[in-house]
Amino acid sequence: MKAILVKQPGGPEQLVLGDFEKPLPKPYELLVKVHATALNRADTLQRQGKYPPPKDASPLLGLEMAGEVVEAGINCTRYKKGDKVFGLLSGGGYAEYAVIDEAMAMPVPENLSMEEAAAIPEVFLTAWQALVWLGRLQAGERALIHAGASGVGTAAIQLARALKAEVLVTASEQKIQACLDLGAHKAINYKEVPFEDEVLAYTNSEGVDVIVDFIAGPYFNQNLNCLRLDGRLVILASLGGGKVDGVDLRKILTKRLHVMGSTLRSRSKEYQIKLTEDLARFALPLFKEGKLKPVVDSVYDWKDVAEAHRYMEQNKNIGKIVLRVE
Repeated sequence: MKAILVKQPGGPEQLVLGDFEKPLPKPYELLVKVHATALNRADTLQRQGKYPPPKDASPLLGLEMAGEVVEAGINCTRYKKGDKVFGLLSGGGYAEYAVIDEAMAMPVPENLSMEEAAAIPEVFLTAWQALVWLGRLQAGERALIHAGASGVGTAAIQLARALKAEVLVTASEQKIQACLDLGAHKAINYKEVPFEDEVLAYTNSEGVDVIVDFIAGPYFNQNLNCLRLDGRLVILASLGGGKVDGVDLRKILTKRLHVMGSTLRSRSKEYQIKLTEDLARFALPLFKEGKLKPVVDSVYDWKDVAEAHRYMEQNKNIGKIVLRVE
């Protein structure tokens, strides 16, 4: 089969379309003809040699896909040949064919294209894990979502609103309106002012209940200041650096804060299946009704994958960058 290969660790120019062995489905797996996949930060890190895939995962890039079942393993009962599915992968999405555990596959809603469906799995599962499984966000609470216009950010805004929470976000000036259009109640330009000042002013110094953060080090102190009593901080990445100076740990004690970190790709298959099933129960009806929507910034032909990676690394996108696999 054709697949996107990494010639050697490095920049986007190392991505080439080449030949790779077609996967074979195990008894509980589906073989899917991939129609679309989507970019994630993990793809750019893996391309650079900084994020090796988990043991037994495909060495190919691509953590999500949407496509058509061409073969079902002998123990599969939910899907058959011809069914349209989408889902999270541990790798292998940048290819003509991919295998997925049947329990990880979700049916493509009839009102969504393959490109739209491919933009859902990684970001909505990550956001659901952060907000609900870890952050325990409840109706009537407040959530602060950093990088509100990112793929996970756009998913988290919508999920938090669907959970009937109040949503605050940080974003750059050119992305503020997009966050508000998705339902954020307050959008803060983090480049103009310390976001904690705006958060505390907007909440009458009460703060927020849950924070979803990708920046880590530079935001840590401000995050602690923004959390109210029994607040929960969920750190999903360390794009700004992993070290912090001058932290007053007494804030964690006196405010009874919970500070958590998580990744999704390294989780067990059992965990990912339960997370997928939980999200599907809540979100699939809302996708079908148009109350949730994948936010697609741009669609590239997969032959232009290097250009797509360059675009992601420029941080210009609002929502997901999708590759159409042909």
